[in-house]
Order: sequence, then structure tokens, then C-alpha cells
Amino acid sequence: MRNDLSVAFAGASLSPVASRAASLLEEAADLLVVHLDFAAAADRCEKGCQSLLGDLENEDSGSSEELRCSLCIVGIQALAEMNRWREVLPWVLQYYQVPAHLPPKVLELCILLHSKVKEPLVMLDVGSNWLRASANQHMPTYGLLVQLYLFHVLLPLGRFAEARDLVEGCKALSKEQRLEARRAIKEKRRQWSQQADKHPDPKEQADMAWKTQLGSVSQKVLTTLAQLGRALGCLAGQLGSIPYKKALFAAFLLFLVVVKLDPASPTSLPFLYRLTQLFHQARSAVFSSHCRSPVQG
Repeated sequence: MRNDLSVAFAGASLSPVASRAASLLEEAADLLVVHLDFAAAADRCEKGCQSLLGDLENEDSGSSEELRCSLCIVGIQALAEMNRWREVLPWVLQYYQVPAHLPPKVLELCILLHSKVKEPLVMLDVGSNWLRASANQHMPTYGLLVQLYLFHVLLPLGRFAEARDLVEGCKALSKEQRLEARRAIKEKRRQWSQQADKHPDPKEQADMAWKTQLGSVSQKVLTTLAQLGRALGCLAGQLGSIPYKKALFAAFLLFLVVVKLDPASPTSLPFLYRLTQLFHQARSAVFSSHCRSPVQG
């Protein structure tokens, strides 16, 4: 691995900073592939990218740019091997600032990585920003990245309208590629429709469960209110023969039931049942002399 990298940068006139970064890249590649020391490989890539931050401002920064891209690729692989894929995108963007500046190879690797861990949503905005940048649309690999973004980000997320717009508006795709993309969108939409029929949306299921529960609650409320009606019916027949304070107390209880309580709320049921019992007890205690049948002598 060291020899391959040495040959790759042998013809380039490297600055002292770039030479140091190239040495760190060689170490990182050996640690990753030969020694399987992923943490050490990621550390070398971190140091190499940090050392290049100032060198990238030089006039001849082409080699430094290639080195930074290579260091990021090795670093991404090292982080992925340690299952630290959540750190990949923030780590890369600290050296490229904005998604549109990512090298095509780095973006490709990020899309494939997040697709593999089934987290395509992470790349939704990043990929969209990169593809919309006019400077990127003239790159030879632009069509490939459009296809990767389509198949590994948009379609898994069910973004069919965005997928259709991307395909129809991309001049980098050939006629055959555009036709294949249309078929893929149509098939994926059909699969989503079938899956939605088999497994309804959780929100819709919750609404249906609530409606079923509400129907049961309403039946209980009607039963309770019927009991209250019978109790108040007996009470109303006696209002003319009871003191004023007792009539006022009965009116107050009726006000609580009708105005202050929401009968459709399940939390009201225990109170309604208790109130019904209190009515029966009050009727027995207060109006027993009026409701009791005359004693036969």
C-alpha cells in the first residue's frame, strides 16, 4: 500500500506540508488494510487533514486537494469499520465546510455507507445541495452520483416526486438510464402502496383505536346519564316539598354534570359513576319520608 501511494504522488512537486500529509496517508492506509488498526488509521487521517488546512490556500494546491480527498476516504473507511458511521459526515464537512464542495468520490462513499446502515435520510439534504451546485453538474461523474442519490436516498425514503423531477431534469443521464430510472420509480411506488395497504400508517391506526374506544366510552356515558336522569326525575318530583337549600344543592350538582364535565372524556367516567351513587344515597337519606310508601296499619 505504501508503494502504491508513493508512486501516485512521486511525480508531483509537494510542499513540505503536503509531503508530511502524504506520509501520514501512507501510514493510515497500512494501518487500515494490513494491521487492521482502525483507530490509529483514523487518527493519522485526522492529523493529515489538519496539516493540509493551511497548505490548501497556496497557488498550487492540486496535490494537497488530492491528498485531502484520499485522507478522507481512508478515514471514512476506518470510522465505518469501528461502527462510528454517525461521525463520518460531520468529520468530513469540517474540512469541506459545505456539501457542494465535497469531492465526488467522498460523496459517493458517504451515500453508500448511509445506505448500508439504512440511514439514507442523513444524506438527503447533503446530496441535494451537491447535485444542485452548477459547478458539480459539469463533472464526468455527475450522472453516476445522480443515480446513486436516486436509488440509495430518494427511493428508499419514498420521495417519488423529487425522484421524478431529478430524472427528468438531468441532462447527464442517457435515454436508457432515464427509462430505467422511470421504471424503478414506478416499481418502488407500487411496492410502497402495497406495503401501506398491508400495514396502515401508525397515526391512522391510533385514530381508529381512539374512535373504537370513544364508541365504548360513549355507551358507558349514555348509561350513566340515564341513571342520573332517573335519579333527577325522582328528585324533581320532590322539589316542591323540600327546603330551598336542598333544591339549590341539587341544582348545583346538575350544573356540575351538564356544564363542567365533558362526558366524552374517559377521565370523567369514574366521577360520573360516583356521582350517580351519591345521588342514590342522597335520595335515600333526604327524601326517604317522601318516597317511602305509607305504612299499612
